[in-house]
Amino acid sequence: MTKRKFGWTDVEVPAIGQGTWMIEGSQAQEQRAVAALRLGLDLGMTHIDTAEMYGNGRAEELTGEAIASRRNDVFLVSKVLPYNASYDGTLRACERSLKRLGTDSLDLYLLHWSGRHPIRETMRAMETLVQRGCIRFIGVSNLDLEELKEAQRALRHERLACNQVLYHLGDRGIEYRLLPYCAEQRIAVVAYSPFGHSSFPSPAGRGGGVLAAIARKQGGTARQVVLNFLTRHPGVFTIPKASREEHVLENSRSLDWELSAEDLKAIDRAFPSPDHEVPLGML
Repeated sequence: MTKRKFGWTDVEVPAIGQGTWMIEGSQAQEQRAVAALRLGLDLGMTHIDTAEMYGNGRAEELTGEAIASRRNDVFLVSKVLPYNASYDGTLRACERSLKRLGTDSLDLYLLHWSGRHPIRETMRAMETLVQRGCIRFIGVSNLDLEELKEAQRALRHERLACNQVLYHLGDRGIEYRLLPYCAEQRIAVVAYSPFGHSSFPSPAGRGGGVLAAIARKQGGTARQVVLNFLTRHPGVFTIPKASREEHVLENSRSLDWELSAEDLKAIDRAFPSPDHEVPLGML
């Protein structure tokens, strides 16, 4: 699995990780999800992303089960909900997440999105968590450029390591200003929902046909083409959901080849990036 430095840090993180949104469900579904996460670890997809919001903490519990005895192999990420993100609330939320995950520390802790609590209070709590050894790095999620700058200004002793945002072929708005700024600041961009949300291009459509043609030429799949394209920028990582072993195996092979310049142009034509600033997408 291709690894790259995570933003300004010296930590090498897989370009393609594993997401855990909506992995909870029936006992059979949860058993499949845990097995998929473990397979992903075996394949080198050691970046696992979860959040207290996912299944009201259940996704964290399942993640903890999957990484039991393998914690040192994992770049583990979780998030605090905005309505918990006061100074004291952030500290308590992190403590609860650590307990559900069965670990003493997180590699990265994110504000899930901006809310009513002042960002300076959330970032102050994040720095306290770093000082206490509860987290290694601080990040944010779903923040547009101005919100991201505000979070940066609120930090006194630490630096932002990442911004996790919606990024897929149908929503390339971050490429206009946010992605270049993050590259300049050495802030990692983590793309969630890289296949959209129930909106993956149909093979019968023009865009889907382009992906299918490239996949045939490369000996891969359309989804592998998408992951390859989204991570073409060295500062971008992605976290497709890991709920089935067959999907994890498919995801893990997405960077075994390179898209040609012709491939990149064809995708750009089929899924154009906006030539002006647009509101940040969010699910």
